[in-house]
Amino acid sequence: MLPYLPDAFTAVVTGAGGGIGHAMVQSLLTSPQVGKLIAVSRSGSQTNADPRVQCLQANITQESGRQRLAEQLNGEPVHLLFNAIGVLQDSKEGITPEKRLEDLDADTLARVMHINAATPALLIAAIKDSLQKHPTLIGSLSARVGSIGDNGFGGWYSYRASKAAHNMLLKTASIELKRLNKQSIVLCLHPGTTDTELSKPFQARVPEDKLFTPDFVAQSLIDVMAQRTPEDTGSFWDWAGKPIEW
Repeated sequence: MLPYLPDAFTAVVTGAGGGIGHAMVQSLLTSPQVGKLIAVSRSGSQTNADPRVQCLQANITQESGRQRLAEQLNGEPVHLLFNAIGVLQDSKEGITPEKRLEDLDADTLARVMHINAATPALLIAAIKDSLQKHPTLIGSLSARVGSIGDNGFGGWYSYRASKAAHNMLLKTASIELKRLNKQSIVLCLHPGTTDTELSKPFQARVPEDKLFTPDFVAQSLIDVMAQRTPEDTGSFWDWAGKPIEW
């Protein structure tokens, strides 16, 4: 499945209660290579009865949630860290992609930046002791719209900016981790448009063959990660295994 990682490796999936996060948990568990999987979500629930799964209730966007994960790990080696936390829209919090400059709101911008950009970096910082001295693969969900070079349409200010910031933070973290652990691989991953709650309000104009199921995306991203080596650390890839410009 992931030839760079050892047998019976330990995986952590954050955002395990969401569409892609849940599918990633299920896809990983199809392989006997996984020894233990910590599924982190705000609810702490998982429908899979696999004895390798440990469910942890924690809100990773908060310091207390990241600390709870760090305490559970207690320095134990983590070989795979997959972050599926992100926000594009949230009707309860009044978050929606902006179409014009006049739509920008400072509080919304700060909230989206915190969840999409700061949280993944703070997550890595919180469990850094578990990411050294052994082969380590970190994959975090980004988005093609976070590519500055690929931005030809504008709009979606907060989401675009947060994913661009996510990429810079992960790229920078990859440099530090490489100094500490030459066996580390840090990847920004674009899943494509996936049929989840995050994208549901924006699916109407998506061609049927470009709207992917979470299961398809999870397996595709595993395949992309399986092809990477430490020389690829700090890079940006789409679900089909094609590099994306920054």
